[in-house]
Amino acid sequence: MAVHSLIRSFGALLLSSSPRVSQITVPPKPNCPWQFHAYCNISTSAVLSTSNPMWKCQIKYTTRPIGMKKTGGRDHTGRISVHGIGGGHKQRYRMIDFRRMHYQEGKEQDSFEEKVMQVRYDPCRSADIALVAGENRKRWIIATENMKAGDIIKTSTQIGRMAVLAKEGDAYPLGALPVGTLINNLESHPGKGAQYIRAAGTCGILLRKVNGTAIIQLPSKRQMEVLETCIATVGRVSNVEHNRRIIGKAGRNRWLGKRPQSGLWHRKGGWAGRKIKPLPPMKSYVNLPTAATRV
Repeated sequence: MAVHSLIRSFGALLLSSSPRVSQITVPPKPNCPWQFHAYCNISTSAVLSTSNPMWKCQIKYTTRPIGMKKTGGRDHTGRISVHGIGGGHKQRYRMIDFRRMHYQEGKEQDSFEEKVMQVRYDPCRSADIALVAGENRKRWIIATENMKAGDIIKTSTQIGRMAVLAKEGDAYPLGALPVGTLINNLESHPGKGAQYIRAAGTCGILLRKVNGTAIIQLPSKRQMEVLETCIATVGRVSNVEHNRRIIGKAGRNRWLGKRPQSGLWHRKGGWAGRKIKPLPPMKSYVNLPTAATRV
């Protein structure tokens, strides 16, 4: 009995001296989506790998190519989820900063200039990319049609009374550009980053500006409405001859990672044939107040 009471008293002493579970604070996990924060101050010492779908949020922005792992169209269970994918040449991923108006920390300003260091081919997209440098930093962006090394490109957020005479490669809000300007790398929301008109050789047209909004015609002839504070790049996306390339042989498609389909005969359904469809209605990203809320 004496030994049993001694063990119980010793256990109670340990529990009283140990910290309570409620007092232990767990640090929150960093929440850093790539579309909104391209320069996350999150570093890692692990090997850079793209096996995790959220790998862009776990590593710090870098201009160095990152190794990629091919999935072959298979999901996490090992089953094929997307057909027609397999093989292909080994590729490395370059992080593209789709937010042209991206200030450095502690340097808030209205406009800044950057110099194009090089324009090169990117295996992960149809358009060429450009390495630009300015204000003690470097980043990759989508190159325009006539962009070359040594060019000076400007990025601004000012919307004046008169439309600016922007040159190709410059980025301005839609409200500062004249009507009829060819644009690319368009934002759907201010500060979100370019989501539209990023493919090779594509461009949109600024049709009109109405009550703080801008109407854009996409390459598909569909119209969309966004706020005039959304930033877009002037000009046309590079690699205009992309859709005119000649594959030449089946092996080149295998180099590109495209696997041939089954050789069985497939009956053609209703999809095979010419169809004339009307254009879809205008896509709007502007939440205008209704008549009931104005009263």
